[in-house]
Amino acid sequence: MGYKLIRYSVKDAGLEENRALVAKVFEALDETAPQSVRYLVLELDDGEFVHVVGEGNDTSALTGLAAFEAFTQNHAERRSTPVKRSPAKIIGNYRVLEESKAG
Repeated sequence: MGYKLIRYSVKDAGLEENRALVAKVFEALDETAPQSVRYLVLELDDGEFVHVVGEGNDTSALTGLAAFEAFTQNHAERRSTPVKRSPAKIIGNYRVLEESKAG
């Protein structure tokens, strides 16, 4: 499973909308329960959001959700900074991300 770290800041006027749209993505994930997705979203005090995304072979399991598409529709208008994406390696993990069962 590969991981990505995605960071961006949201304008004050867009904070509630961003939170609500992220919550809807998690509701959709709970309903569909894709096994190939690991997803964590953090909101920092300064309005920055940090997404940690783990995806297996089926990257559309997250991006293909209607709730995710709704989240991305006017994302640029809600942001106050550009999106920064980078691949990430897990160096340490204590009960945040599910451990891989594969050996």
